[in-house]
Amino acid sequence: MASGQRINALFSLLGLLLLLLSARSSGKPLDECPGDGSCQSRRPPVVLIPGDLGNQMEAKLDKPSVVHYLCYKKTDSFFTLWLNMELLIPVAIDCWVDNIRLIYNRTTHSSSSPPGVDIRVPGFGQTYSLEYLDPSKRSVGMYFFPLVQAMVDWGYTRDDDVRGAPYDWRKAPNENKEFFLELQKMVEDMAEKTGGPVVIIAHSMGNMYTLYFLNHQPQAWKDRYIKSYISLGAPWAGVAKTLRVIISGDNNRIPVISSLKIRSQQRTASSTSWLFPNPKYWPNDQVFVQTPTANYTVLDYERLYSDIGFQEGWMMRQDTVSLVADLTPPGVAVHCMYGSGVATSEAFRYSDKFPDDEPTVVLGDGDGTVNLRSAMQCGRWAGQQKQPVMLMELPGNEHVDMLLNYTTVVYIKSVLFSP
Repeated sequence: MASGQRINALFSLLGLLLLLLSARSSGKPLDECPGDGSCQSRRPPVVLIPGDLGNQMEAKLDKPSVVHYLCYKKTDSFFTLWLNMELLIPVAIDCWVDNIRLIYNRTTHSSSSPPGVDIRVPGFGQTYSLEYLDPSKRSVGMYFFPLVQAMVDWGYTRDDDVRGAPYDWRKAPNENKEFFLELQKMVEDMAEKTGGPVVIIAHSMGNMYTLYFLNHQPQAWKDRYIKSYISLGAPWAGVAKTLRVIISGDNNRIPVISSLKIRSQQRTASSTSWLFPNPKYWPNDQVFVQTPTANYTVLDYERLYSDIGFQEGWMMRQDTVSLVADLTPPGVAVHCMYGSGVATSEAFRYSDKFPDDEPTVVLGDGDGTVNLRSAMQCGRWAGQQKQPVMLMELPGNEHVDMLLNYTTVVYIKSVLFSP
């Protein structure tokens, strides 16, 4: 996302699902290794960090009760929870929502799965979990596959010098501490094995995770282990779309999914509230949400949560707002790539049925998910760190399509094989 729709990115945000399902290649062949051995001799190891909804998730059940008699109460083994298209149809989606939702603990300020639901993220250190979100490898779930396959054509080997770092994208970084320890170790191991520093490629919300990770590493560590960082579709200053997700839910025009039904799950993901538009980078008087009786700006989040009857959301927001709010420079060479020229949700106008109706959407510029104002914030680092910061705009590229874009792939190759 997956920098990204999700990634996605895909999600926290099931609203990014349609983007993931509709992403298609530009039709041009991906750039191949020239065959002179140069790719083999110069390639640095690569770690891929997906966006929201951008990697597979599995569940095992032993539940005290179920929401529908057709739902499984107990399973003998883990099964695919995301992405499993069979679970997103009517009735079955009730089971899916109940299994993938989180329960927030107001005392510990942490979230957990419902009783009897064991969730795990498969494939850490491997690429399969983020190449295809659907294990059956149907094209609708294709995500990082085109980029990974291009890298294989350049001489890379899956799960060796190109590896994935999937995580529980329902949660913000403050609830995924084990992930960062595993990521640090993997980066160190890959660098030591190949004798050179690592390139990180992240998409969508994965960039927010990457920035948080790099901000918590000593500069000496980054100098030794990180060659460069390629950012794709990053929501640096938040995404207006998350407001709709929290307020009324967002099925992104998928008719078999009720926005209100999926809202009950979307609200439980702390990563959604984390990605609200950041007040430091948006005008204080810009109205994001309008109703017949109220206007809501970046200064009105607490009132918004109260008015929609979701006070826990304000607590989640308080837990996560400071994680990367200052956009502290990462301290490594950055290649910031972002889409533009695609109609992107910028504000929402509700009727007197607020918050339980579909809003009228006001569109602005961006990549269809990430607003252009947010995506360009990486440019501020050019004067704040000694390492180079390069920006590359991708006109007409949607949030997930940029992963398949010929220009993107060629640029990534140029970064990987530069001196």
